[in-house]
Amino acid sequence: MADPFISLTHKQAIEKADTLIEALGWIRKFRDTTTVIKLGGSILEHPDALRHLLLDIVFMTTLGMRVIVVHGGGKAISRAMDAAGISPKFVQGRRYTDSATLEIVEKVLATELNHKLVANIEEFGGRAMSLNFLSTNVLFGEPLTLLDDKGEPIDLGRVGEVTEVDRLTIDNLSYAGQVPVIPSMAMGDDGEKLNINADTAATAVAAAVGAEKLVILSDIPGVLKDMDIPESLIHSLTASKARELIGSGIIADGMIPKIEGCLSTLDQGVKKIHIIDGRLRHSLLLEIYTTSGVGTELVADSVTDATRHHPEVIPAG
Repeated sequence: MADPFISLTHKQAIEKADTLIEALGWIRKFRDTTTVIKLGGSILEHPDALRHLLLDIVFMTTLGMRVIVVHGGGKAISRAMDAAGISPKFVQGRRYTDSATLEIVEKVLATELNHKLVANIEEFGGRAMSLNFLSTNVLFGEPLTLLDDKGEPIDLGRVGEVTEVDRLTIDNLSYAGQVPVIPSMAMGDDGEKLNINADTAATAVAAAVGAEKLVILSDIPGVLKDMDIPESLIHSLTASKARELIGSGIIADGMIPKIEGCLSTLDQGVKKIHIIDGRLRHSLLLEIYTTSGVGTELVADSVTDATRHHPEVIPAG
């Protein structure tokens, strides 16, 4: 029965306290664990959303979580290319990267955006470190080879895939309470730089450091049964069920490589992967520290606590 002597102000304060108590279990569970967060270029285009996400990251580190940020910056790169009179060209979803494009990618992504994110995190009270070509590079790779419909290799220029991650450098920063901020570029064996897909870079880092979680911040709420109906969000998926949804066409188009990358990461030992809409205010905190969550959680079939956020895990079969 409601207490008639409790004011509205007190009720609101009590609700906030209840929220903190709800979060307590998750805070304990995830203290001293590592979470890799992939920041996509679309989120970087929303200053207010980005500010709240970075505040969430500072909050998470304050609570004892080790957070690593891997970021892209596609839209900013495209704008810089347009200003330079260079037309972007995409091949099978990858930005064709010749020498002129690579120079812009490094300037915009690995320097300007990377340093800006670090400065913002520190402005909000956190501690962060740029891991780029001007400081310490931690991603190494080789040129990516894709095949066309005839099985012939496609020329992508300086587009690559990650073959090695400098885990020691990342771990040293994380254990010291800093947030490593890593652009999606790598150094090739030939000493030349490579443009890396941000999802691919984030999954490589998550696997290398043995992350508890990989959180992919996007401009969609997660995996939807119907892309036109936000309420059709699938809250939790096992790996086998995700493969079924790819086969049935429910997961389609640009979501396929994203989900396939997630499944590959689960196979490499990362326990859980979350896909959430980074434009939603405090989406990181809501996904990690509340019972309901706000996105789609993917887990390996062998994970027994797949219902951390949602009891209605969709089983395989």
